[in-house]
Amino acid sequence: MGISARELAAATPATRDRYVDLLRVASLAVVVLGHWLMAAVTADGQVGNLLAVVPELQVVTWAFQVMPVFFFVGGFSHALAHRSRPRYAAFLRARLQRLLRPTVVFVGVWGAAALVLQLSGADGGLTGVALRLVAQPLWFIGIYLAMVAFTPPLLRLHERWGWGAFGALAGGAVAVDVLRFAADVPFVEFLNFAFVWLAVHQLGFLRADGMIRRPALLAAAGLAGATALVALGPYPLSMVGMPGEKVSNMAPPTLALLCHGLWLVGAVELLRGPGARFVARAGVWRTVVAANGIAMTAFLWHLTAMLGVYGALLGLGVGLPAPASAAWWAQVPLRFAAAAVLTALLVAVFRRFEAPVPAAPATGAGGPLAALGITLALFGVLGLSLTGFGGLLDGHAATLIAVPVTAPVAVGLALAGWLLVERAGRVRSR
Repeated sequence: MGISARELAAATPATRDRYVDLLRVASLAVVVLGHWLMAAVTADGQVGNLLAVVPELQVVTWAFQVMPVFFFVGGFSHALAHRSRPRYAAFLRARLQRLLRPTVVFVGVWGAAALVLQLSGADGGLTGVALRLVAQPLWFIGIYLAMVAFTPPLLRLHERWGWGAFGALAGGAVAVDVLRFAADVPFVEFLNFAFVWLAVHQLGFLRADGMIRRPALLAAAGLAGATALVALGPYPLSMVGMPGEKVSNMAPPTLALLCHGLWLVGAVELLRGPGARFVARAGVWRTVVAANGIAMTAFLWHLTAMLGVYGALLGLGVGLPAPASAAWWAQVPLRFAAAAVLTALLVAVFRRFEAPVPAAPATGAGGPLAALGITLALFGVLGLSLTGFGGLLDGHAATLIAVPVTAPVAVGLALAGWLLVERAGRVRSR
């Protein structure tokens, strides 16, 4: 029998930074609610984006696009974890276990469902849209895999250069956007998947060593930079991807998104005092501990739940009001409540795959095997986020950094990568 959230909360050492755990849970919760809100399904089963229907709402993404906060928290946690478990293979397995296991299960369940639906000819309409959309959040898993993989070398650079290491990554993001927009260099923009997100991740290292001493200055500089870039440059207002837009701040990420990340990190650091006092309350901390134990499972299945709610409404003949109409807004609380209940049911079914398992021996020496595994998993998960689960038998492909990839290949890469990481963590030194 597993340890309860109450027992885990009671056993928490006084030295633990609980505010970081609060930020992790809160940022994922905001992402989930944002996805639920942006899904604008029409009466004929088409799925649109609320921010495209009401462009004026795009400004709210400056507060609610909080993935930079999650990656910042990841940097903090990875720094502490690597220092306590410095061997590469053992570190990877320890950090990725609760990430890859529920992801592989999600991919397996949806892959099997997609095959059944396609063979039965039931993969049209909203079902077909769902097969494509439910895989999109996997991009986050892919980026997080890269952050874990690069933690050891980037942590060494941080320990030597401090803010200089962050500056080098930020400088790379600047250079990429100059080459992209001023020199029109093809494909160079994809480098910012690394430079932008790893720079945000590097801020977590700085926090781990107490080096973010002027959060107000960081927030002000980031907000001023993002405002100037959007007002004067080729960057769109929205900090999330928009359908049909020529330039996205998210895919690939831009310098404007990096500035947005700076302002968010500065803002949450300014709230550190009251946030720490809030999460120190026994009831709040128990809730955070419980939520952390199921966070990845809930994230993976939340779009499945929302699309399931819309599918049920359409199947029952319930009329769906026009997106952004008064009736549509009036339905939001009910749709959210239904999606939350369905997500909870899915979490109850799949949460055991996120449960911690015994750690690998500290003597793990499978570094090269682990590096290969995480590389395969990274490309598999990112590829699947682009292809979706539709057209598994039709050879449907998407382009991943100039390389065509199909859903079956992406599934195979993700599964092989996970198996290699698991194997590498068990290899013993001779």
